[in-house]
Amino acid sequence: MNKLENTIDSDIAGPAPRHRTTQVKVGDVAVGGGAPIVVQSMTNTDTADIDGTIAQVAALARAGSEMVRITVDREEAAAAVPHIRDGLAKRGITTPLIGDFHYIGHKLLAAYPACAEALAKYRINPGNVGFKDKRDTQFADIIEIANKNSKPVRIGANWGSLDQELLTKLMDENAASANPRDVRAVTREAMVQSALLSAARAEELGMPKDRIILSAKVSAVQDLIAVYQDLASRSDYAIHLGLTEAGMGSKGIVASSAALGILLQQGIGDTIRISLTPEPGGDRTREVQVGQELLQTMGFRTFVPLVAACPGCGRTTSTTFQELARSIQDFIRDEMPAWKTKYPGVEELNVAVMGCIVNGPGESKHANIGISLPGTGEAPAAPVFVDGKKFRTLRGPTISADFKALVIDYIDQRYGQGAKVPVTAAE
Repeated sequence: MNKLENTIDSDIAGPAPRHRTTQVKVGDVAVGGGAPIVVQSMTNTDTADIDGTIAQVAALARAGSEMVRITVDREEAAAAVPHIRDGLAKRGITTPLIGDFHYIGHKLLAAYPACAEALAKYRINPGNVGFKDKRDTQFADIIEIANKNSKPVRIGANWGSLDQELLTKLMDENAASANPRDVRAVTREAMVQSALLSAARAEELGMPKDRIILSAKVSAVQDLIAVYQDLASRSDYAIHLGLTEAGMGSKGIVASSAALGILLQQGIGDTIRISLTPEPGGDRTREVQVGQELLQTMGFRTFVPLVAACPGCGRTTSTTFQELARSIQDFIRDEMPAWKTKYPGVEELNVAVMGCIVNGPGESKHANIGISLPGTGEAPAAPVFVDGKKFRTLRGPTISADFKALVIDYIDQRYGQGAKVPVTAAE
């Protein structure tokens, strides 16, 4: 007889304890130090287009982005930033804006103090600040302005724009070594050193550790995992995760989820961004949705009610259950901004839409409210389960509309002011 052996340290499935980091406040958002993992996004509008940028930031914030990064690449963009902040405030949106600076950030921040004040955080890439002596001076200028305005910074080393002087030094040392390392390993070391040396320099210039966030972004999954593991093991700065240039569609989603999922499971990461390339004319908020779903499916946070649905098979030749699952999921996501205040706790709701009798009733019982639709050749009846018990059987051409109404009723009675789940005899 096979004997059940406990081969793991705990009977409870879950991630490793969070890597201890120093907490940073970005506007009113806490990052690191045990705070919930934050979802960040970035606009792709021309920041000088004030109305267009306001509209996109508002859409990202409505989708659930807790911080939004905007590009500040030239004078027109810098001049627009305070107007964007004010325009968002008029809409009741106070989501922190992060300024993304490259090459001339020191000049823009100095020339446009209203921009420096309006931003909640500055993002600096050590490889794009300048070269040799200029790099040190220009970096110091940005840190000085950040200190003056009490703003945090993210020091973000990037595989594609690494400090070439540091990289060359490490490559030369490696070539002269008796046991040279793999070139990619040396490149990762250059990234970690670039971030840590820049952070140490920022502290020397008077910036406290609780205003520094680090990132080390690459586009290859295994390298990303390795570089962040190394960065976390060598510091307690707050850490932002992101797979740079992740790509478009399923490739970007899968690559980002694989890399970030492993790191999050290891306890690494205080903020995340899913860097998806939108389809032409596509929805920028997709990256927010993917980030939220990654955190929620792994059990770190709850954002929206989960809709479980079977994949379909030869028993489910009808598309009814697919259409219903999509309809319910889209409806929930659209309504969540209003529901957050009207129905506290609704984000923990689980809904199941199943396609046949095989697993349908069983899976539906595990949800707060679930329906098992009839499969091919099955009786045209759809049992509905509420909190594990059969609640009602739906029949006829209005099954989808009837179930949607039951979901709304359940939400109102469980999470509304009455907060009492309906109990009715099964039909």
